[in-house]
Amino acid sequence: MENVNTALNYSRRRVGTGFWFVVLGAALWGADPLFRIQLLKYLTSAQIVLLEHVLLFLFAAPVLWSHRSELKTVRLKQAAALLFISWGGSAIASILFTQALSSGSGNLNAVLLLQKMQPLFAIIMARLILREALPKYFSGLIVLAIAGTYLLTFGWTLPIGNFGEFIQVGSLLSLGAAALWGGSTVMGRYMLRSMKYETVTSLRFMLALPLLFLITTSESAPWTLPSGAGELTATTVNMFLQALVPGLLSLLLYYRGLSTTKASFATLAELSFPMVAVMVNWIVFKQVITMPQFVGFIFIWLALYVISRQQQD
Repeated sequence: MENVNTALNYSRRRVGTGFWFVVLGAALWGADPLFRIQLLKYLTSAQIVLLEHVLLFLFAAPVLWSHRSELKTVRLKQAAALLFISWGGSAIASILFTQALSSGSGNLNAVLLLQKMQPLFAIIMARLILREALPKYFSGLIVLAIAGTYLLTFGWTLPIGNFGEFIQVGSLLSLGAAALWGGSTVMGRYMLRSMKYETVTSLRFMLALPLLFLITTSESAPWTLPSGAGELTATTVNMFLQALVPGLLSLLLYYRGLSTTKASFATLAELSFPMVAVMVNWIVFKQVITMPQFVGFIFIWLALYVISRQQQD
């Protein structure tokens, strides 16, 4: 009996730890716009995402080779899930989000809020595909978390007095990215039933490359680089940091946590992203955190804490 209790306690600790790995991985995405917006001065959205994936695959290729035996277990359903993760969640969603950041139309706040619709997409797919049962009070926690993201984005104001702000290009691009990323969370959880998280991460980068080459070639946009040596070096370093920090490192942590975390839990853990984005604005751009942003921060972390505790009960 003692051995059974010990095993159960270990399993609960492992699940709780996995949840916080997802939180940490998603939090690193908060630094993504800091790098990506700078690169948009010289490259198109597709070019940035292509270069990012080339760098990521160079790092991930040795890992994929060492785990190549797992590829023998891939069947049609697994192949479809991998394509959704790589083409939808990694390639197309990244392009859509990058374009949304650079879009001159639409309300940027609306773009950010619509990005937080990701949990709703993921929860619907988790119920339909993974048959995940939701814990009690889950609906209330969703409302609390989304309320927190709303306060982080809009404060006490009502930014949608004109509905047209929400249906412009930037908002629609962001909504598309949110749907694809939410679906990728579910597909990633499905793949982790039969593959290690390192293998899924590597395949995500590799399988996206052919599609990204096709998209980049079809747009026929010129490749431009900074003329000065100092600016060229800074841009190159920026690209490497973009690929390694909110790219490779974040996804390794994310899939490590997702391997022991329900997709419906994980998608709420991803709401750590807006909190980090606020901190980046405060530290880098000297934008002081307002009271509604602080309240939103507390709301999201309260939801994350309650969810984490429920997984261990």
